[in-house]
Amino acid sequence: MALEIPQNCQKQLEGVQRQLKEIIPQIRLTDSPKLHLTIAFIGEQPDYLKEDLRKIIVKAVGGIPPFTITPGYIDGFPHLHSAHVFWVGAKGDIDKLMIIRERIKDGLSHLGLDTDERRYVPHIAIAKINGNFQLSTEQEAKLQNMMLKEFAPIQISSIKLFESVPEEGFHHHNTLAEVPLTSS
Repeated sequence: MALEIPQNCQKQLEGVQRQLKEIIPQIRLTDSPKLHLTIAFIGEQPDYLKEDLRKIIVKAVGGIPPFTITPGYIDGFPHLHSAHVFWVGAKGDIDKLMIIRERIKDGLSHLGLDTDERRYVPHIAIAKINGNFQLSTEQEAKLQNMMLKEFAPIQISSIKLFESVPEEGFHHHNTLAEVPLTSS
């Protein structure tokens, strides 16, 4: 369950990816159409749950109008200095995103599905790196300078249920359901 990144916002993230690739040449960039902000990762589920999962999203977004998030900073998992995944963190109307996430987790729990209990950090994964990467002081300074620019806000008007389909060592995403945000 995720927020899809609109194409106009993908362009600004592609610019960040290009700069990141110049600083850390060995990274693998996430393809633009795959850029998204995960709300809840539920793993592979049987097809018969699709409608139940859609209903969870409908209930989770109830009373929440469209809102705005803004890419704000670069970080990494497990942390920036020895990252396996590089990501852009989101700021803005994060409170609405957190409410939606908690409601989704409650719905998933009622279905008997496990949810990730780690601290949730809203982010957009932009690159991966293999091996024992260590960020140098020079690379860190370049990353800090890179993040001084302002990003255009991303208008969030719907939540999507995606399936991630393996394909030649990567994945592509198919939209199974899309639920619009409305204030009613």
